[in-house]
Amino acid sequence: MLAIPGLLTIKDAEVQPPAYNPAAVALTSGKRLGPYEILSPLGAGGMGEVYRARDTRLDRTVAIKILPIHLSDKPEAKERFEREAKAISSLNHPNICHLYDVGEQDGVSYLVMEYLEGETLSDRLRKGPLPLDQLLRYGTEICEGLEKAHRSGVVHRDLKPGNIMLTKTGAKLMDFGLAKPAKTSRAPSSGLTQTVASANDPLTAEGTVVGTFQYMAPEQLEGHEADARSDIFALGAVLYEMTTGQRAFEGKTTASTIAAILAGEPKPISAILPMTPPALERVVKSCLAKDPDERIQTAHDVKLQLKWAAESGSQTGAASVTPVALNTPSGTWAKFVLGLLGAFLLASISLGLGMWWTATRESQPTMYFNSAVPFAVDDLALSPDGRRVAIVAYSEDVSKYVIWNYEIGSRIATRLAGTEDGEHPFWSPDGRYLAFFAKGKLKRTDASSGASTQIVCDAPHGRGGAWSSTGYILFTPDTFSGFYKIPPGGGTPVAVTEPDRNRMEQSNRWPTFLPDGKHFLYLAANFGGAIEKNAIFVGSLDGNEKRFVLSADSNVAYADPGYLFYWKDGSLIGRRFDPRTYAVSADTVTLADGVQYFPQTDLALFATAGSGPLVFQTGKGVDKSQFIWFDRSGKQVGTIGPQGWFANPKVSPDGSRIAFEQTDRDGRHVDIWVLGLASGGMNRLTFGPGLNEQPVWSPEGTQIAFGSNQTSAWGVSVKNSDGSGMQNEIVPSTGGREGVWDWSPDGKYQLLLENGKTKYRSAADGKVTPLLDSKWDIRNGQFSPDGKWIAYSTNETGTWEIFVSPFPSGNGKWQVSRGGGEEPRWRRDGKELFFLSADSKIMAVPVKMTDNNFESGSPAALFQAHLRQPISAMDVVSYDVSADGQKFLVNTKMVDPNPAPMSIILNWRAQMEK
Repeated sequence: MLAIPGLLTIKDAEVQPPAYNPAAVALTSGKRLGPYEILSPLGAGGMGEVYRARDTRLDRTVAIKILPIHLSDKPEAKERFEREAKAISSLNHPNICHLYDVGEQDGVSYLVMEYLEGETLSDRLRKGPLPLDQLLRYGTEICEGLEKAHRSGVVHRDLKPGNIMLTKTGAKLMDFGLAKPAKTSRAPSSGLTQTVASANDPLTAEGTVVGTFQYMAPEQLEGHEADARSDIFALGAVLYEMTTGQRAFEGKTTASTIAAILAGEPKPISAILPMTPPALERVVKSCLAKDPDERIQTAHDVKLQLKWAAESGSQTGAASVTPVALNTPSGTWAKFVLGLLGAFLLASISLGLGMWWTATRESQPTMYFNSAVPFAVDDLALSPDGRRVAIVAYSEDVSKYVIWNYEIGSRIATRLAGTEDGEHPFWSPDGRYLAFFAKGKLKRTDASSGASTQIVCDAPHGRGGAWSSTGYILFTPDTFSGFYKIPPGGGTPVAVTEPDRNRMEQSNRWPTFLPDGKHFLYLAANFGGAIEKNAIFVGSLDGNEKRFVLSADSNVAYADPGYLFYWKDGSLIGRRFDPRTYAVSADTVTLADGVQYFPQTDLALFATAGSGPLVFQTGKGVDKSQFIWFDRSGKQVGTIGPQGWFANPKVSPDGSRIAFEQTDRDGRHVDIWVLGLASGGMNRLTFGPGLNEQPVWSPEGTQIAFGSNQTSAWGVSVKNSDGSGMQNEIVPSTGGREGVWDWSPDGKYQLLLENGKTKYRSAADGKVTPLLDSKWDIRNGQFSPDGKWIAYSTNETGTWEIFVSPFPSGNGKWQVSRGGGEEPRWRRDGKELFFLSADSKIMAVPVKMTDNNFESGSPAALFQAHLRQPISAMDVVSYDVSADGQKFLVNTKMVDPNPAPMSIILNWRAQMEK
């Protein structure tokens, strides 16, 4: 035991935790903790044992931390263990080890965390100091993780190289076992901190010091309350060690080391490494100030200083010059000589700087880093100057997906007003405006604020656009269409391309312009199972050119002075490309793995502009959802089935089953399933290939109708709801997309979507008749319980609203919603109509119907729904209602607690040149 006058007691056992002993571990290979199968031990210390394990549900490797046997019955140890779980759970950041799960089994408390492949910073430092570029990169990432913790109100209190893991995606902070809520007060706390536990003395008395003393701030050693600035001191010690390979404070004994921390100064970095940038030495010295008030105050400021050090390089300051008097008798000659020397020096410097700059750009390595945004990214577009990213992501404030403006390297993203339900954004050539698709329209808005959002034209299901320097917007207005062009101010769209049916093309989408502003690259896509036909082509605004470039299944990006990027098998691929001849090189370069891809739309999340950076999003793609029952107040009253990629739920007429569609993991096959509410059993109704979407029950519940493209062309099919019998096509394709909205209560009619128009089919003779034929888009037609009325949503007013019209005449209409409405549903007795408001609230409207008249009352909000972003153009049903109107089955968005970070590649040309 060590006692120092004026300090709290530090136990020797607390300085170094017990050595890892494999024979002493509590769990053996094959042991199960819930769904987790133990594979092997990773390490052990005084406060925990860590194991490599397999999550049997998701088939992924995880790390599991448990309390060691000697602490399992200590309430204080469990409390600290729980505190670690709470601390990590609040810290969702790419530079902090993610917490997946917590649990307890057979008295064993455990944390399930991200399994990190790499080495600790401590292990890396055994090989010596880090190269400057690695030091600054890892240092910046450590700061970003620490900044997140501090902003979340958490002080780490044990920051050291052993608690920092270096992985292929960057540095990650680990082990928040000593973390505590941050205090806003800077005065020493009157409370006493708890000590680190050891195997011999697991829980020592209050009033002892926590942490690893070589990295402790002076105030911690003096027994004062630790705050965020204490972590800054530890950060300085870590940066010092990363730079020099030596600890900042080292002594022959524990006492001498602590004395050095309290009163000594570390050896200047420049004395150890003379070429160290002065800016780096200054930031480390400022972090290690004895007085907390004299330190750099935030991790964010340290990060900025490190970035500045990276930019300043190894500059050591200006050289001194002895002045020469120019007004003396010799001044004229001196002035002449100095002028010649100055001109020569200036020319030499300019030439040297030019050569240095060229060499630096050519030799600078490709750099990868993460740019943390506080949400899961669903789409992105990089501005022409390469500084801003337009991001589509969910906003809790409005319960909608919106577009955010994010400046690379900043701490915040700005939500753009008027972009609710926005998707697939693209920039104007000057970066002043954003165009995007929302609510069946192509829109444009101010890129800095979202002010003055304007409708450009109709676009029911936009599939990408590009803004030409020649003054046109090129876009795909619908799921199965070619390109159209239109001036940014609006007008009549003019057709540019048409999918080549001979190549089995169903869509031209995701355009990007080449430098001349007249030619563009695009994807010609097939969604009927012939994906081998998918390819990138070059087209022209006049529609007269079409040149094959390469086979691919995703969007493509062009970068100066001649490179193409596209997605293939999960990776971001780069190839040389000649924008004059449209030839591509045979050589390919893999720039990144795990890039997020939406196979439902053939869209990969990456972007570039000019010769700027590459930005991309890693992850799995479409958010999962779950069917959840809510009562009229919004209280959750039950969950149905597992989480998955589900869409379009429909409750059976007798209320015993649910029909829905599920997207396979590969995203290219969608099938109809039926789930029993009592048994929970799931039965698959269709078996691909292709897409089977939007199921609708027959009135007696014995059959299900749905849209299908199993023959590579869309039609409407029917199959028995118990899975027996054959799948029968009742409405063959007419070349567009076919679907079914509803089945009349008497079984005589199906309400159809056919080539964007609403029609109805007679079950008696199969005749198809137009209904509600208009130039406006119409969705979600629903028969009233007596079969005499149709409720539907249309955008004829400029936004989606609910209307009701008589059936089958369609003559006349009554508007039900005000301020936005979609997805109408009837109560079985016909006394209420439900719909979704513009901000995704479930609304209820009392209604009265006679043979010739319809009346509706004022809509009332029942509760807020949280809906997943639609997977495809036919993902149009978000909820259904019980027969009595008392329960609502909502396809609810499941929030990923650990969304993958957005990634950025700088100087990608260096990698391409290899």
